[in-house]
Amino acid sequence: MDLLGLRAPGDEADKKKMSACVLEQEDQLDSAHSLAASIGHTPLVRLRNSARGLPAGVEIYAKAEHLNPGGSVKDRPALAMILDGERTGKLQRGMTILDATSGNTGIAYAMIGAARGYAVTLCLPKNASPQRKRILRSFGVNIIETDPLQATDGAQLLARRMFLAEPGKYFYPDQYNNEANWRAHYEGTAPEIWDQTEGRITHFVAGLGTSGTFVGTTRRLKELKPTLRAVSMQPDSPLHGLEGLKHMGTAMVPGIYDATLADENVAVTTEDAQAMQKILAQQDGLLVGPSSGANVFAALQLARTLPRESVVVTILCDGGERYNE
Repeated sequence: MDLLGLRAPGDEADKKKMSACVLEQEDQLDSAHSLAASIGHTPLVRLRNSARGLPAGVEIYAKAEHLNPGGSVKDRPALAMILDGERTGKLQRGMTILDATSGNTGIAYAMIGAARGYAVTLCLPKNASPQRKRILRSFGVNIIETDPLQATDGAQLLARRMFLAEPGKYFYPDQYNNEANWRAHYEGTAPEIWDQTEGRITHFVAGLGTSGTFVGTTRRLKELKPTLRAVSMQPDSPLHGLEGLKHMGTAMVPGIYDATLADENVAVTTEDAQAMQKILAQQDGLLVGPSSGANVFAALQLARTLPRESVVVTILCDGGERYNE
């Protein structure tokens, strides 16, 4: 209250409180409309045309992770690892984010890094798709290409050497060994699937790369439903065309991988994955990448053997536009 220039006691304090309240509300509004806030909460799509001929009463769904802002499921762990780095003080202003990637996590690092003010350097196999490399360069990423015959293993070894040589320069999330990777799916992907299926999910199928999606999602879903069956999928050969996936028998096994979570392990050929990729685009309108094709192929193979009231969920990892010429 202010009458004829006379200010009542407490008015200045009240105004300061009001100003602080407004600023807090603005911060909350900014956070709610931030790039980070748009990651996750992706649709769960029922596959119908590509799933024709399934036994009566069996349903198959795909979590549309390619609709994340960075175009892949890797937006989730990349954000989680960056936020964890900031919380722990391992990532500070002026540092460069450094990691090994087959492309998708790198794109997520690049997108989030740009939004939060960090430079990004990535080690990735030379045979990563040209489309992914173009996307990374658009974000201003420094790309260091590694031996394609060593796949992501070679990229991991180089990234580790660079970090050890200059630890003060780089924040090295090390996605293959970072607990925040699988926790992103434990805390996000799994509860979303549970809610979207109203707890009816009976089977979960996902491919193995860093293994974060499979480990985190399965771990939480099995807590919610101990009878859930989890199926891990990997390429059938060390020499394959499924970017981002690992042939665990011959590759460096990620530190976060927990083999005990899988009730069954299946292998998919590159040819079967690519054929399913085309079917998903032309019959279900889902333009996704080869690893998504591999996931759906494995999920359909499983679904054909299941009884009534089975609900199978798998993951559409990324979009097909980053593979098509």
